[in-house]
Formats: sequence, C-alpha cells, structure tokens
Amino acid sequence: MSNAKVHPTAIVDKEAKIGSGCEIGPGAIVESEVELGPGCIVGPRAVLQGRVKMGAKNRIGVGAVIGGDPQDLAYQGAKSGVIIGEGNTFREYVTIHRGTKEGTDTVIGNGCFLMVGAHVAHNCRLADGVILVNNVLLAGYVEVDEKAFLGGAVVVHQFVRIGRLAMVRGQTRVGMDLPPYCMAVATNGVCGLNLVGLKRAGVGPVGRKALQRVYESFFFGGKNRVQALEEIRKGEDAKTQEVIEFCDFIEKTKRGICHGLKAGEISLEEN
Repeated sequence: MSNAKVHPTAIVDKEAKIGSGCEIGPGAIVESEVELGPGCIVGPRAVLQGRVKMGAKNRIGVGAVIGGDPQDLAYQGAKSGVIIGEGNTFREYVTIHRGTKEGTDTVIGNGCFLMVGAHVAHNCRLADGVILVNNVLLAGYVEVDEKAFLGGAVVVHQFVRIGRLAMVRGQTRVGMDLPPYCMAVATNGVCGLNLVGLKRAGVGPVGRKALQRVYESFFFGGKNRVQALEEIRKGEDAKTQEVIEFCDFIEKTKRGICHGLKAGEISLEEN
C-alpha cells in the first residue's frame, strides 16, 4: 500500500493489494481479495467486495458497489469475480456483480464510462470504450462490444449481444442481438446506422457506403436472415471489413436480430 492515501474512516482489509498512488475515500470498504492497480481512486462509501481485480487509474464514485453477489437464484456461493481493465470511470451508485458460476468473472475492458446508477449483472462482458448512461440495466451474460453507447434507462435482456459502435436510444428495450454500427429504438427496433460514430472511428466513405447498402439489403430486402446473408456474402461489398464484421456478428446470433424500422414507423412517444 505504498504511497496510497487512505482516509481514516475507510475499512481496508490488510490482505487487499493496493497499488501506489491510490486514494480511498471516507467510509469506503475494500475487502481482502481486492487488487487495485496504481492510481485508482475509490470514492466515499464505495464498496469493493469479493475477488475484484482492476488495473490502473480507475475511478469509483460515491456509493458504487463492485463485486457483489449475483442476483441469480442459482447462485450457491461459488468463488467468482470481477476483472476490470484500466482508465474506467464508475460514477455514483454503479453496481457490478461478480460471476454466478465457479471460476467465472464479469469483465470490463479499458476506458469505459458507466454513469450514475448503471447496473452490470453477473458474467457480463464490456469491451473497451463502452458508455452506459444513467440507470442502464444489463442482465446476466450480456456482451457489449467496443465503443457501443447505451442511452439513459436502456434495459438489455440476458444473453443479448450489442455490436461494436452500436448506439441505443434512451429507454429502449433490447431483447435481441443488435448488430455492429446500428442504432436501436423502442423495443428491438433498428432505425439506421451510427454514421457519426463510424466517421469518428475512422471508417471512410467506401466502408460507410458499403454498410448502408448492406443495411438496406439485410433489413428491408424481403428475405429471411439466412437468405439475406447469403446474398450479401456473394456481393461486391462482402470484402469490406465492416461488412464482414456485420455478417459474422449476425451469423453467431442465438437470440435473433433486432428488426429494421422504416422512417415514420417509430415516434418519440412510442419509445
């Protein structure tokens, strides 16, 4: 615990591993199996419990709880954990639960931003750069790929996958897989591509136009999922990296894919 600043009212188990330069605020609790990388900041009354291992420069806000028991009736006290990368921000009252089966983990990558009250259930996996706005709820085993953005109060069903650079509008209900680069609204609705996100990620005009053609073909071409993918794979856009990722994601679905919505089929009131 060299060079760490621990408030006198914080409770830090002597077996916990605290990296240099960490700060642990008033009333915070850090249990014995916790490992904090250098430069982490644990806010007032935050709780780190169970087997939590995180890298450097993570910020844990007031009252956040990381490593709590999973909310799973099948949970029988198995040894499980939470693994967190570097440079993440967990704001006030974020909750992240550990895995539900022996030896399993809930995993969060690097540079994620979880805003006030966001909940990440057992065995979820968040890739780098994911943003969860206030009160997002992720059920067990949800997977969220790189730089996806989930708006306020979004609810995601267990085992759902959300693709890279996908964007989900606030209060949306997601119960089926959302492909990479897509925007979701209402209940399992897709309303277009995240073109702004694609540009910011460095996807050029060729890749964006290919995705737009494939998007229209897949969601509105009048074919079922297998037929649509077969047609796309045979087309000129099939060699584009973004299209390959789009198709590979869809082929792996177990819950089905969110359905496409044409302009005018969804209103703010319906969301």
